Amino acid sequence: MKYPTRIYYTDADKSLMWDRWQKGESLNAIGRHFGRSHSSIQNVLSQTGGIRPPKRRRSRLALTMAEREEISRGVVADQSLRRIAAILGRAPSTVSREIHRNGGRRRYRANQADQAAWDRAKRPKTCKLAQNPVLARKVEQKLNQLWAPEQIAGWLKRKYPNNEKRQVSHETIYKSLFIQARGALKKELLQHLRKTRAMRRSRNKTLKGEGLGQITDAVSIRERPASVEDRALPGHWEGDLIFGTRNTQIATLVERFTRYVMLVKVDNRDTETVINALIKHSHKLPRELYKSLTWDRGSELADHKRFTLATDIKVYFCDPQSPWQRGSNENTNGLLRQYFPKGTDLSVHSQAKLNAVARQLNERPRKTLQFYSPAEKFNECVATIH
Repeated sequence: MKYPTRIYYTDADKSLMWDRWQKGESLNAIGRHFGRSHSSIQNVLSQTGGIRPPKRRRSRLALTMAEREEISRGVVADQSLRRIAAILGRAPSTVSREIHRNGGRRRYRANQADQAAWDRAKRPKTCKLAQNPVLARKVEQKLNQLWAPEQIAGWLKRKYPNNEKRQVSHETIYKSLFIQARGALKKELLQHLRKTRAMRRSRNKTLKGEGLGQITDAVSIRERPASVEDRALPGHWEGDLIFGTRNTQIATLVERFTRYVMLVKVDNRDTETVINALIKHSHKLPRELYKSLTWDRGSELADHKRFTLATDIKVYFCDPQSPWQRGSNENTNGLLRQYFPKGTDLSVHSQAKLNAVARQLNERPRKTLQFYSPAEKFNECVATIH
């Protein structure tokens, strides 16, 4: 397809472009709608890092177009500044500044003055992080520790509840990263986000299931007790494997009540190896804190009965193509890709390395825990059983 060499987009075009982007459409799909290449669309959206700019509104204190036309008529009629101001119900100084900044009495034109005021109002406003270097350095420190912006914002609010100067919203952090014109946070810090793309994507997306084989005598997640579903009690875990190259994998386990994470080194994907590793790891926890395990329908847990006999831990399986039923584990697997990127060999990581990564995740504050960390909540559970 041949695209126009010079491209112009109206405000209506840009508004439609943003609507489609926020619905989760790809750059290619939006480009096809406009008959343009995806790079043309990206040039527009990337100016604000994929974050839709707020709709511009005039200040209620600003002069209106009708008032500027009244000023223009007063100037033509050679009325005094005080007379014009009285007609408008404005201060004489307001009328004086308006006329002088737009060419004086001889050159004042209402349309030109109104457009100039609108253009001047485009100047970027200084964001909170740019005004507060101490707060910006604290945010940078936590980003370098792979904390998410929402975790940083929640932790600051909990740590400094009565000091707004030491608090910042997660949205401000995101905007400072994606919109580099703000000049508050370095672009290099984007690599520490869970998703390292240079533009923010829509949250609207589809989940893809793998449709793996059948598990003999699998107990459905639908038979799981209500207390597990409601996260009312600790001791119920979700698990899965994340994969790397060369047939390598790591078992990931997340406790539903506290979101506490454990990682298990697994040398092979066959069910015997995986079950043996899970049995060995289960002995590291108090029995009261490991009562059930919910897993995807992967063949690595085909020998789930042996796991239950050896540990007395009940195993439940998600419905086919329903990874969202293990939401805590799926979220954690996404976070782990910051440490173990796709397309890398996972066998090079020792169990000690996996423990260190799990510890770092467990020390991050979580919004769902009122910005306490999983480690704090899990330790509370351990203390109650001793």
